[in-house]
Amino acid sequence: MVSGSWIRQGGAAILATAFVVAATWMGREAQGQSPGEGGQNAPIRVAERSNTPTDEPHLGGGIGTARDDEHPLMPVLRWGQRSIKIAEAIQDYSATLVKRERHDGKLQETEYMFIKVRHKPLSVYVHFLKPDHLKGQEVIWVEGQNNGKMWGHGTGMRKVFGTVPLDPTGPIAMRGNRYPITEIGILNLVRRLVEEGEKDTHYGECEVKYFQGAKLNGRSCTCIQVVHPVPRKNFQFHIARIFVDDEYDLPVRFEAHDWPSSPGGPPELIEEYTYLNLKFNNNFTDADFDIRNPNYGFSKPR
Repeated sequence: MVSGSWIRQGGAAILATAFVVAATWMGREAQGQSPGEGGQNAPIRVAERSNTPTDEPHLGGGIGTARDDEHPLMPVLRWGQRSIKIAEAIQDYSATLVKRERHDGKLQETEYMFIKVRHKPLSVYVHFLKPDHLKGQEVIWVEGQNNGKMWGHGTGMRKVFGTVPLDPTGPIAMRGNRYPITEIGILNLVRRLVEEGEKDTHYGECEVKYFQGAKLNGRSCTCIQVVHPVPRKNFQFHIARIFVDDEYDLPVRFEAHDWPSSPGGPPELIEEYTYLNLKFNNNFTDADFDIRNPNYGFSKPR
């Protein structure tokens, strides 16, 4: 999670869910579970950390400490390579994705969405849960289908537009979002973190700490904290944290903070993305990523 892209690339993958007619997305479970089940609307208890940092990570596979002759990110990269293999073995998953981003210097509202992700082909379904002005909006995108476009529909006044195809990287879909839906997913997240972390090993001024016993909605995690003490053109964040679920050995939260805007001030949040209520290998079918699914709110495209 370093160098000019651990935010752009890493954050892109763990969030990367853009949307429709006014900036959005979300969804209902096609195979029995509604968005309200599993505590998706419950207050998120996140980012509790142990008070005792250590230089040695004790993640699922135990990767040891950085040697004296290597960059402090190397243990993180070794974990990342292992985590890629774990993620690649997952067929699909559902989750509640929680995001908050800063746009034009202003920190936006926290957004909650229910998502389904299938790896082959990469398929995404999103249904917004919160805030109220986004609730009920849905989006579907499947790699290689619909000429690369996603399907989306709004709610309320926006519902008059019906179900519309949108360019995932176009101005409508990207309004209010830092990243496009095409970059979503835990697997993409880990791949980008490794890719960009490898680039960052060419630079110094990087401090890495590990916080054992961190809690994310009651689940035990290890928090990897990367700090660039001094602003440099090579770095786009001051502090970044990856929360790795100790059971899954996968990243379930990413957050990045900028340097203080004034001397002595607190670091400013740039972006944060969290995966809650993860359920793996649900045997999703094409129907889970089809606007004709009767459990969804899409209308027939005009």
